[in-house]
Amino acid sequence: MRLSAPPQAARSCATLSLPPTSERSVAQAQWVDISTCFQVVKLCSCLVRGWEISIFMTHLSNYGNDRLGLYTFVNLANFVQTWTNLRLQTLPSVQLAHKYFELFPDQKDPLWQNPCDDKRHRDIWSKEKTCDRLPKFLVIGPQKTGTTALYLFLVMHPSILSNSPSPKTFEEVQFFNRNNYHRGIDWYMDFFPVPSNVTTDFLFEKSANYFYSEEAPKRVASLVPKAKIITILIDPSDRAYSWYQHQRSHEDPTAPKFSFYEVISAGPWAPSELRTLQKRCLVPRWYASHIERWLVYFPPFQLLIIDGQ
Repeated sequence: MRLSAPPQAARSCATLSLPPTSERSVAQAQWVDISTCFQVVKLCSCLVRGWEISIFMTHLSNYGNDRLGLYTFVNLANFVQTWTNLRLQTLPSVQLAHKYFELFPDQKDPLWQNPCDDKRHRDIWSKEKTCDRLPKFLVIGPQKTGTTALYLFLVMHPSILSNSPSPKTFEEVQFFNRNNYHRGIDWYMDFFPVPSNVTTDFLFEKSANYFYSEEAPKRVASLVPKAKIITILIDPSDRAYSWYQHQRSHEDPTAPKFSFYEVISAGPWAPSELRTLQKRCLVPRWYASHIERWLVYFPPFQLLIIDGQ
C-alpha cells in the first residue's frame, strides 16, 4: 500500500508514528473515531492496481481545522497497519504533489474563497489582515465600450475607491482572468486601500477582460459572491472596429497588415495570425453567451448592464 497525500497533508504522512500490531485494543477503541472521521475527510482516491492502493486526503478547503485532518490521517494509518496485511509507504512532499495532480489535473488551479466567511478561518488569519480590502463591485468590460471613462467618473466620488495601478496593466489588476490569480488573495488585496469607513466607502476594480473570460465568473463568485457586476455594452460592430483601431494604434504587429474587413471576414483557410486577430476582435462581442456565463454564478439583481451608446 502506498500512502500518498497532497502537499498540505504530506507532512502528516512523513511523520507518522505507527503502533505495533499487538496494540489491537487501541485500534479497536479508535474505530468509532475513524468511522466518524471518514464522513468528515474526503478520501479523494482509492485506486487499486494489483497490490497497490493510493490514498489521498484533502483538507484544502478546511485549513481552519487542520488538527482534525492530522488526527484522522494518523488514525487511518494506524487502523490499516493494525487490521490489514498491507504495508504502508510514503513519498517526499513534492513527489506526493506530482502524483496527486497527475491523478486530478483539474485541481491544479486553486479557487480562492473569502477567508472572512468562516469564523475558524478568521481565527487563524493574521490580525493585521482584513477582508474590507476586497471590492464591493467590479466593472468587467468588455474592452472598447467606455469602461475607462466609467472608471474615471467613479473615482471622482470621494466614497468610491479603486485599486492602485499595476505596473504592467495600468488601472486594471486582471486578477481573476490571468495567472495573477495564482499569486493568491493577499497579492490581490494589497492593491486596495483600507477603507476609512467600511459602511460608506466602496472599493471596486475595473478589468475589461473579465467579461469574456471563461474562468473569471466562477473565481469572482467564490471570492466575492455578494459583489455587484457592471458591464457596458455598445453595438457589437462598433466595439469590434474600435478594438481593431486600438490594436493598430498600439503597434500590434499583425493589425497593420490587414484591413478591418479582412479581419472580420477571414475564413478557416486564412493565416493563423489573422485568425488569432479575428478571434480577439470578435469573441468579446458575443454578448449573450458571456452574460449567460456570468448569470450561472450571479443572480440577475447583482448584474448591471449599462447602455454605452
